[in-house]
Amino acid sequence: MFSMMPFSFLFIFIFIFGSVMSLSSVHWIGIWLGLEINLIGFIPILVYGGVTQETESGMKYFVVQALGSGMLMMGSLISFNLLFTWETLGSSNFVGLFIIAVGMMLKLGSFPFHFWLPSVMAGISWFSCLVLTTWQKLAPMFLLSSIIEKMWTLGNWINFLLIFMAGMASLVGGIGGLNQTQIRALLAYSSIGHVGWMLLCCVMGQSVLKVYFLVYFVISICIFLVLWSSENSMFSQTGSLSAEKAKSDSVYLIFMLLSLGGMPPLLGFVGKWMAIWFCCKEAFPLSVGLLLIGSLISLSYYLSLLFSVLLLSGTKLSVLSSDSYMSSVSLVNFPGKKALEPKNLKSLNFWKNSSDEMLSSLVVFIFMLNLLGGIFIFLSLILADFL
Repeated sequence: MFSMMPFSFLFIFIFIFGSVMSLSSVHWIGIWLGLEINLIGFIPILVYGGVTQETESGMKYFVVQALGSGMLMMGSLISFNLLFTWETLGSSNFVGLFIIAVGMMLKLGSFPFHFWLPSVMAGISWFSCLVLTTWQKLAPMFLLSSIIEKMWTLGNWINFLLIFMAGMASLVGGIGGLNQTQIRALLAYSSIGHVGWMLLCCVMGQSVLKVYFLVYFVISICIFLVLWSSENSMFSQTGSLSAEKAKSDSVYLIFMLLSLGGMPPLLGFVGKWMAIWFCCKEAFPLSVGLLLIGSLISLSYYLSLLFSVLLLSGTKLSVLSSDSYMSSVSLVNFPGKKALEPKNLKSLNFWKNSSDEMLSSLVVFIFMLNLLGGIFIFLSLILADFL
């Protein structure tokens, strides 16, 4: 497990610091520097296991992110050449802002720059998948939202272009996940679809984007922690206890997949409901058609995955066995590690069991938050209307 490695907290701190630096900077150079620090901190997390799939995914991710950072630098240089300022507030050049926006969409894996995300996520660990689909979207998404606000003052047609790209991203995320047999790639296409909804929220305003991103953040943590916990039970040797845990994990996974698909009254429906409501309020009622179609297609393969979990035989989550990553990485024995002495092995098992118990408790807590959060929010809205 990555959290046991001695260098884990250092690299986690580095990529968190890079994102915070990008979001708090008012100069393009500071934004670019923060994104590069974030990339330097995240690459070792991608490749820590030493597996061939992880190394390949890390190289793909590095090339794509470097290209996006290069477009950010190119756009900021164009703005500086015309306005002689590095400040983001003073940038009003359409060409420079457009190039920067394209670079941010490339970093996010949005349509039409989505090609790299499924192949990268197919070969990395669950912790890396969690960070890639949540925290790594934070800085590029809110920077893109700020750029869209500036571009909107330069031309109203940009809103229609962004809404069309958001709808196409949702369609790609829905259609691309239909033929997937690997759950990591399936969740990557799901992430592409949710990025489309976030693009729509960027057009509607940052307040809607914050709510949707927070809901997506919480649900993604729920999904990946359940899959991570299921992987632990898959490699454990505790017999009936492991089988019992796998059954409970399958129940958690069912509800969280429905929430990720936007099934009411779960928490995932709240963000999509707010995006649709604000979109209709801003006189764009037909613009959500493609987004809703893509979400319905996504919900269909969530349900197919649900049926696979329910109907497949065995005591473990059989859907996880299709991942090639599982067969090459063990949670206890890393490549090149020597045989452990009985005393060290006993200590390692103690810490592993403790971490498994903490992970299981966290999974139960966020499952209840995910299940009851949507109901609580809807009841609050209904009571607010009556009062």
